[in-house]
Amino acid sequence: MAVASHRCFFSHPLHHSSLPSTPPTPSLLLTPQGRASLKIRASVVDVLGDFGARDPFPAEIASGFAEKVLGNVDTEHRILIPNLSALSLAQQNYTPLSPLQRPILKEDAQKLLRKLVGWRLMDEPEGLKLQCLWKVRDFKCGVELIRRISNVVEVTGHCPNLHLENPNQVSAELWTASIGGLSI
Repeated sequence: MAVASHRCFFSHPLHHSSLPSTPPTPSLLLTPQGRASLKIRASVVDVLGDFGARDPFPAEIASGFAEKVLGNVDTEHRILIPNLSALSLAQQNYTPLSPLQRPILKEDAQKLLRKLVGWRLMDEPEGLKLQCLWKVRDFKCGVELIRRISNVVEVTGHCPNLHLENPNQVSAELWTASIGGLSI
């Protein structure tokens, strides 16, 4: 397998701090055959990267480019305030539960489960439980993971069931034992 090597000679330092409005800087590239070719490259690194769609230019709007679009042709960006069900579980406050409170229904738990990557819903005789299994490098990493999870959960007053399945697997089961299932 042949490996091509390219050399690039910039006429400016790589860490050149400039405004985005500066013109592109030419650079000289040597091909494997020894020929030189001139390439124009932007001298400013895009810090944000390509993060999605852009707003249309006035000429694009004037051309009527969106007349045949099905759906919402409005190009205004909307920032929606999430409601309670859209908030992350990690951002919610936890308070002691009354023993009279009922556990959440299985259907509601399945909806919330979509927000928890890697977790499974277990329907056991004690009630609904959340279960997750992590693979770690070795026994020492497993003990460290258990320690870190315990430190976070201890603040909320919960006591998860954490244990090593194998020397390289940590299992966690979460549920509210006082009400016999899961709670929010």
